[in-house]
Amino acid sequence: MKVAVIYASTTGNTEAMANAISDAVKAAGAELVFGTADSADKAAVTSCDVLLLGSPAMGDEVLEDSMEEFFASIEGSISGKKTAIFGSYDWGDGQWLRDWAERISKAGAAAAAKPLMINLTPGDSDLAKCKDWATAAIK
Repeated sequence: MKVAVIYASTTGNTEAMANAISDAVKAAGAELVFGTADSADKAAVTSCDVLLLGSPAMGDEVLEDSMEEFFASIEGSISGKKTAIFGSYDWGDGQWLRDWAERISKAGAAAAAKPLMINLTPGDSDLAKCKDWATAAIK
């Protein structure tokens, strides 16, 4: 199984989540495509069986700019792909993840797991949640 973990991070919180998620993917024996939204290879990502995408909430609960640009570039190529999303936030109630999940559904992708959000800097228990979430998402 080939799994992409692609993320954007502005403060390091979503990056910490992505690192924990990638550790779980590797521990499960999956082939990993890992990187940031601003440098990810679209063809390599869309060739994966499972896409795990992360973005912090920005502004009025929207995707970080590089993830918005990256996701818009692959949105038409994810039909039938198992996809799950994650991210960190400081305020709000998760609207950016709900909006993103709706876009993923409209693109024809299958939800691999419920969206995962962590408030501010992930602690040890949050990172354990990230690993459990990733393990469940790639099954």
